[in-house]
Amino acid sequence: MMIDDSVSMNGLVLLGCGKMGSAMLAGWLSGGLPPTSVWVNDPTPSDWLLAQGVNVNRPLPSKPAVVLIAVKPQMMADALPTLQALGNGDTLFLSVAAGITIAGYEEILGDHTPIVRAMPNTPAAIGLGITALIGNAHASDAQVDLAESLLRAVGQTVRLDSEEQLNAVTALSGGGPAYVFHLIETLAAAGEQVGLSPEMAMTLAKATVAGAGALAEASDETPTQLRINVTSPKGTTLAALNVLMDEQTGFPAIVPKAIKAARDRSAELASGK
Repeated sequence: MMIDDSVSMNGLVLLGCGKMGSAMLAGWLSGGLPPTSVWVNDPTPSDWLLAQGVNVNRPLPSKPAVVLIAVKPQMMADALPTLQALGNGDTLFLSVAAGITIAGYEEILGDHTPIVRAMPNTPAAIGLGITALIGNAHASDAQVDLAESLLRAVGQTVRLDSEEQLNAVTALSGGGPAYVFHLIETLAAAGEQVGLSPEMAMTLAKATVAGAGALAEASDETPTQLRINVTSPKGTTLAALNVLMDEQTGFPAIVPKAIKAARDRSAELASGK
């Protein structure tokens, strides 16, 4: 990826550098961002971070191009006020922290602060994430473009039409990896029940889910058509799909219910409940 010159010249600050922050930083460094252009504020820096040559817990530049907010929501009240001096200026605040609204950031940093909220997911750790983003009224087109280019270091991006859509994104792609991991667990357990060893069942389940996902990404055909391609009339796959696609008890019934529950909980958390 190409790193914007303004970031290299003016600096990038990471507030928090856990798994997500580290994954993004690794992508930026491999893409050519000089370590000396990065400042990290983290109370417990990892050995990996300390070995990268970035500025760890040192005085920050006066006008960095970007501040990435990657701390846990429960730490936000203590961490974010330390950056108030950078608000209401040209510094872009890019948040990948869940649960804090743009209005919440504006209340602390100033209501003229350029802010982009983003929701990545955990496959970002291996460069296969997908991140949805939305900017506030004070984030210029160029700043939103910059945020998107930085987020592409860990996978694909999509732009939202409204901040409210982040609740749906949280439910679908934010929590989605957990649902897929549970599918792997369930497939492997079912494999054991029909006679496979635990090790073989898990190997088959992991590879099947990973391969199907990669095929869905790479193919020009829709997932519907790919499903049809695997399903022979009166065959074994159809026998299973008759169970999984049942309108009352199968995926069409339970998956929308699960996504709605996650979306509603995300909205509750955003409202402070």
